Amino acid sequence: MFKTIGILAHVDAGKTTFSEQLLYHTEAIRSRGRVDHKDAFLDSHAIEKNRGITVFADQAVFRHNGTEYTLIDTPGHVDFSPEMERAIRVMDAAILVVSAADGVEGHTETVWDLLRKHRVPTYIFINKTDREGADRETALTEIRKSLSENVVLLDDGLTPDVIEWMAERDETLLEHYLEEGFDEEVWIRDMRRMTDSGRIYPAGSGSALKDIGVTEFFEWLDRLSGGTLPDADGPFAARVYKIRHDEGGQRVTFLKLTGGRLSVRDEIRIAGEPQKVTQIRKYSGHKYTVQDTAGPGELVAVMGLSGIVAGEPLGAETGQTAFSLTPSLSAAVRFGDSIHPKDMLAHFMQLDTEDPSLSVTWDEHASEIRVHVMGLIQLDVLKEIMSDRFGQLVTFGDPSILYKETVRTAVTGYGHFEPLRHYAEVHLDIAPSERGAGITFKSNCHPNELAPGFQNLVGQVLTEKPHRGLLTGSPLTDLQIALSTGRAHNEHTSGGDFREASLRALRQGLEKADNVLLEPVYDVKIKVATGLMGRVLNDIQKAHGQFGEPETEGDAIRISARVPVSTFMGYPAEFSSFTSGKGSISLRPGGYEECHNPEEVTERIGYDKDADPDYSSSSIFCAKGKGYSVPWHEAEAAMHLL
Repeated sequence: MFKTIGILAHVDAGKTTFSEQLLYHTEAIRSRGRVDHKDAFLDSHAIEKNRGITVFADQAVFRHNGTEYTLIDTPGHVDFSPEMERAIRVMDAAILVVSAADGVEGHTETVWDLLRKHRVPTYIFINKTDREGADRETALTEIRKSLSENVVLLDDGLTPDVIEWMAERDETLLEHYLEEGFDEEVWIRDMRRMTDSGRIYPAGSGSALKDIGVTEFFEWLDRLSGGTLPDADGPFAARVYKIRHDEGGQRVTFLKLTGGRLSVRDEIRIAGEPQKVTQIRKYSGHKYTVQDTAGPGELVAVMGLSGIVAGEPLGAETGQTAFSLTPSLSAAVRFGDSIHPKDMLAHFMQLDTEDPSLSVTWDEHASEIRVHVMGLIQLDVLKEIMSDRFGQLVTFGDPSILYKETVRTAVTGYGHFEPLRHYAEVHLDIAPSERGAGITFKSNCHPNELAPGFQNLVGQVLTEKPHRGLLTGSPLTDLQIALSTGRAHNEHTSGGDFREASLRALRQGLEKADNVLLEPVYDVKIKVATGLMGRVLNDIQKAHGQFGEPETEGDAIRISARVPVSTFMGYPAEFSSFTSGKGSISLRPGGYEECHNPEEVTERIGYDKDADPDYSSSSIFCAKGKGYSVPWHEAEAAMHLL
């Protein structure tokens, strides 16, 4: 049997130290490394050793009780959270490490939400219980309050309290308990079932640094984690986990097999074209072994594939993974004249295949390369990566905020494209959707009005890539778009005609809509001495944030707030200064809200909606063998289907 387990945490909670202990006790490594000694097995990159943080999601393989485990150590810093989220999708189980000294922090909650979204069975290790002032029970209470009340501590085994706690949460167990009493085999079986389904979350505690509680905790995970082994005789199915390039510059595709088998020289169809697997590798740290085949449950690296990205399904696997964590900042790349921009762009595009959240683009207007990032530390790491891998020295311009746009009320957009020997008409119902929903499409058009193939093409055009709004040219989001009707010509319609008509209908609808500018916000958690509460609340208000009722905790106050990224991303340094490092603050990506200063942002960006070469609000009609343009405010009256 194969199991992939991930280890996740807020930065500095001790997850890499936990991993070292686990790998040592399962004889995967001969000696235990430490982050502060720069010799941790899974922090093998020079950048990680120098900074003392995990940047890349790396893996190690070990065996225990007849099962081959692949352990994925994920980044704990928020700047590298997209890397962490990509790894979550292939985990069979996850270990969430929470520091007893610091409790549940902002990124802990982000990790928890992602694990719930992707339905990954989760085990919690309360670390650093040896720290002065740390208290296991206090930490457990906070975990149950902030994450889930269904966390069960197994440090002392199946005690009467644990047995009763379990019975209260399952009617079958309760009946068994009342009629026949405790049966350990039954309890373990049902604990496994309830853990796999996300109804309970087993927990342990100890100190990873002092090797207390780690092996006992893992024995519970080994005993409780399970699930059905995928069908080895079924069709090949897999999901891409990450893309890397080896020292020779060859592309390496990491994937998790979810069904069937894969062998060297097998062909996998990607975008309709067959590609041949030339090698199968299994990595543990930076080393790997080569094997001829791989079976269900294995996480392997494959050579010979191209044109795919992390999260993509292969073979019989279905469903493109939608990732939640997206950058809120954009920065321009600065570099010298010694390298041509085209070559520098090629370097960054290689990094983009490894981390799609970078969204590397060439800005024609400004003649510059731009990247999307989560924070300033990520920019520093990118500088080091460019130097180490490509020998190029780069810097970055001041990061700017990534805005988005949506609409406040529903409208109907009309688009017509009819130059000579072309014809397409599209009517779209455009309505706002809940925040964070992105863009969804459906067709309410009858097949007798427009062939299903053309209807599907309209949906593809509207969802295949981001589209720009009218206010700042920022990406549109949170829209429900429905095709109400459309028309094609028996002889003169081609697929490109519906692309033109669809985009014109979208744009014409936006011209009539109440457009809204959105900005990224932080979910902020602050713990500070009572005497500094007024200062902090005033700072939040000055930053155009909103806060809830402060909670008293001894001599300290806990404050929760939502604050724009643009006004608050530099606040942690200021906070550390006036609290002398004695307070705590965490900034968690909180999605998007209405911009607090839309007029100022719109003026500063200076987007001219009428000069965008990729979009037009006008429609094209034909008369006397010649096409002519009809402006958006007159287009509706000219439509053929009204």
